[in-house]
Amino acid sequence: MLDSIGMKPKFFLLCSFLSAGSLLAQTPAATPPVAEPQFLAHASSIGIRYSLPSDWEVLNSNLTLPDVQKQVEKGATSDAEKRGIGCVQMALTARHGNPPSVVSIVALPFDCFGEQMTEKDLPGFAQGAMEGVNNSFDVSARVSATCSLGTHSLWIARSNATVKGHAERPYTVETVCTILKNGAVCWMAMAADKEALATFENGAVTLDGDAQPALVPATAFAKPSP
Repeated sequence: MLDSIGMKPKFFLLCSFLSAGSLLAQTPAATPPVAEPQFLAHASSIGIRYSLPSDWEVLNSNLTLPDVQKQVEKGATSDAEKRGIGCVQMALTARHGNPPSVVSIVALPFDCFGEQMTEKDLPGFAQGAMEGVNNSFDVSARVSATCSLGTHSLWIARSNATVKGHAERPYTVETVCTILKNGAVCWMAMAADKEALATFENGAVTLDGDAQPALVPATAFAKPSP
């Protein structure tokens, strides 16, 4: 399984590179108009839907995905790692505000990867997120938590962070991961302010047909994990 092939760090390294790259490679977003009452929903073939307000700008991160995959593949130590990196999908990259906040969704479909994961694999898989984030950010004050969202288990980590080489840009970086029937998925937010973080956490989400009003339950950090 994943622990034996060392895929976890490479997957999250790819995730964090894509998020940081989306932030730094794009010109700053203009101040958005007042949000309209409707929401934009984004779906993935592995069984997720996630909503953000319609004043968030959706970016075409698939234009940079092949280049980032090649960069991360250089450190791959097995064919399985290379296969996993090649299977990663960017379900969504969106930004808002100036300085911009960024939300990304990275998915790993099991049918492409050739490995099936279950809920028991979530802790080990999600711990790789810390290694990935550390490669793109200088982080402090990290807390993590586990909780349930409907019938799914979540692993969540939140940190104060600055993008490496850009200490003038403070962010809150929050990562949420879960295992679905057909794939593993992580959401990452680089929030420039409390409002953006709240928008990320409160986005309505559907996991394998199970609709929930918010991605992160309000009580998620009531009992932080060690």
